[in-house]
Amino acid sequence: MLAPLLLALQVAASAPGASSIAIRAATSVQRVALVGEATAPMLRPQSLAPLLPVVVTQEAPGRYHVLVSGVAFGLEVGVATTTIGGQVTPLAAAPVERNGQLLVPLQLVSEVFPAYVNNLRWNAATHELVIFTRVGSAKHQARLVVVDAGHGGPDNGMTGPLGAPISIYEKDVTLAVAKRLGLELKSRGLRVLFTRTTDTLITLSDRGRIANQAGGDLFISVHVNAASLDWKDPAAGRGFETYFLSEARTEDARRVEEMENQSVRFETGTAVSNSDPLNYILSDMKQNEHLRESSDLAALVQEHLASMHPGPNRGVKQAGFRVLVTAFMPAVLVEIGFGTNAAEAKYLSDRRHQAEIASAIADAAAEYLRRYERRVGAGEGRDER
Repeated sequence: MLAPLLLALQVAASAPGASSIAIRAATSVQRVALVGEATAPMLRPQSLAPLLPVVVTQEAPGRYHVLVSGVAFGLEVGVATTTIGGQVTPLAAAPVERNGQLLVPLQLVSEVFPAYVNNLRWNAATHELVIFTRVGSAKHQARLVVVDAGHGGPDNGMTGPLGAPISIYEKDVTLAVAKRLGLELKSRGLRVLFTRTTDTLITLSDRGRIANQAGGDLFISVHVNAASLDWKDPAAGRGFETYFLSEARTEDARRVEEMENQSVRFETGTAVSNSDPLNYILSDMKQNEHLRESSDLAALVQEHLASMHPGPNRGVKQAGFRVLVTAFMPAVLVEIGFGTNAAEAKYLSDRRHQAEIASAIADAAAEYLRRYERRVGAGEGRDER
C-alpha cells in the first residue's frame, strides 16, 4: 500500500496543477493560471479561450451563462451548483466574483465540462484538459440552428395593443415562440442552441458571438413588430416580415431597425457609436456570401409563413440590426406580427398559433438547409464556415 501511495504523491507533486493547468489541442497547448481560494482552486472561464470556445454572459447581478462549445452552463455566485439543460449538477465550491470577474472552481472544468462536452477529457495525472478533434462522425453531424428570442429581462420590447390595456410583452411572446421553434427544429433532425431560455437580458453583440462560438449554421432571431405612431392608423398595422442584414433601403425598414436596436440602452457599459462595424462587415467577401444566403433564407421564411399566417405578407426587407451584425452565418430577424394590433396581439399570444408560426419557420430553415446541402455537395464533405 505504501509504494502506490508514494507514487501517487510523486505524480501529484510533479504536475503543475498547484498554480496552473494546461489546455491541450491537436497542435497547441496553452497554460491557464489558477487562483487560490479558501474553498477550492479557481479560474476565469474566459482564460480557456481561444483553444476552447467559451462565451461568458452576465444575465443578472451574480448570475452567469457560460457557453462552452455550444453547451450552456448556468452559474450563480455563492451557489455550489450548475444548471445544464434544466439538470442541476453539484460543484466542489461556489463560483465567486473578484474584481468584477467571475471565478469558477477547477472541478467545473475537470469534471463537469467533460461530462457534457463530447470532445473534452481531463487528464488528472498531468492536469490537462484535452480537446479532441472529432473526425468522421462530425462530418455528418446535423446542422446547428441558433434560435434567438428577442429582448428579455428589463428590456420588454414592444407592448400592446394600442388603445387597450397592455396584454402582450414582446419578450414573452418571442421566448415562447423560440422555445417551440427549437422543438420543431429538433423534430426535423437539426441541432438547436438558444441564446436565452429564461427572462434574462443577453446583449445584442453577445447573441451573435454565442452563435459564432458554437459554430452555428443558421441564426434566427424572433421578434414582434410595433406600428409607428406617425402612421395614419397605427392600430391597424398588421402582417409579418423577415429581415436580413444590410443597409436599410426604406423608411419603414429604418424604423424597425431603430426600434429593435434600442435594446442596446439596457446594456451596461455599452456605447452606441457612429463607427459601427456594419460598414466594415458589409465590405467583407465572406460576409457578403452570408448576406446572399440570408436573403434566400428570409425568402423561404416569408413563403412558409404566408401559407398559414392570417396577416398580410410584408415581404423580405433588409436593415442594419445589431443582433445580426456579429453573426457570421446566414442570419435573419423575423417580425412575426404586430403586437400593437388588437387582433394580431391576441393571435400571437395564443399557444396554438405560436406553435404554427414556429412550425412554419422550422420548415423554412429545414428547406433552406436541404437546398444548401445539395448546392455544396453533402456527399463531398461539409463547408467550413
